[in-house]
Amino acid sequence: MHMGRSTMPAMLLGAAILVFASCEFAYAQTAPLSPDAEIRAAMAWVFPKAHSPDPSAPRAARKPKPQPNEVVHVPGSTQSYTRAQLDADDSFRDWFPDDHPPAPRIVMHGQSGFPLPCADCHMPDGQGDITSPAIAGLPKAYIIEQITAFRQGARSTPLVMIREARAVNDADMDLASSYFSNLAYKPRTRVIEAATVPKTHWVDFVLVPNRNGAREPIGERIVETSTDIESHIVGDSRVENIAWVPPGSIMHGAVVASKGTSNALPCESCHGPTLRGVGGIPPLAGRSPTYIVRELIRFRLGQRTNPGAAPMRLEASRLTLKDMIDVAAYAASREP
Repeated sequence: MHMGRSTMPAMLLGAAILVFASCEFAYAQTAPLSPDAEIRAAMAWVFPKAHSPDPSAPRAARKPKPQPNEVVHVPGSTQSYTRAQLDADDSFRDWFPDDHPPAPRIVMHGQSGFPLPCADCHMPDGQGDITSPAIAGLPKAYIIEQITAFRQGARSTPLVMIREARAVNDADMDLASSYFSNLAYKPRTRVIEAATVPKTHWVDFVLVPNRNGAREPIGERIVETSTDIESHIVGDSRVENIAWVPPGSIMHGAVVASKGTSNALPCESCHGPTLRGVGGIPPLAGRSPTYIVRELIRFRLGQRTNPGAAPMRLEASRLTLKDMIDVAAYAASREP
């Protein structure tokens, strides 16, 4: 998480972020399946953790504690902030104010206590970061639908978004949803197929390669990490990410997206032939592959129960973990 967001859980998904949503087909809402072994195993990499030790780090080596008056910069920005400013919760420190139009107060400053600034997790330009999904370019109606679902408890995780949705008033919700829906989405994640990947550990809810540079088989998972963890931590909205995916996953995902499986419908039947969304159905192209799998698992576990989620609950119950990974890799590799 960025400095100044230490009280915020890693999976902060604000204002409407589920990348998969309702399609216009009428499905009966079915009871969620119990998680099977492969889904339980996937939770270790799908759902972020605050911290896990780097087994290759010398035990005696510790970074000095950051000083409040230390001045911080990020590449390409003319802005500078002290550590104390970055750690404050009253507003978001904007490294690139020219990257977006003037934002409503709720986006940049929030309110006292809750709601927090939307930009804290989703960035001032709505592009999100590796811990929080992008909401730029999502349909306004869809954003409002998801905030409403959080308010009503129909989206049960993350808890902080339930608090946010219940604290924000309707006027600010309308302002924020209008602002983010009118922004263009610009993906910052490169999708790379690889049989082996760096061994990683969790730092501020992001997977970070171990210091010794060791590698391991990727197996059935996605390993998504930042190319510059220090810039990510201080809220750099331009920092790039890499998502390693299993070999052949993009090609197989294209088949699932266009033709479906023996049980599941093609993703394109709802999200459009380019996966760029149709009407109120959100786009998938270019979005974080880890986030896409995370939301598919949430659908499968019954953590999204609003009426609009019924089609995706059914579809997620029909996909294997491999199907989820592959279609997420394919969607993330597409141009938005």
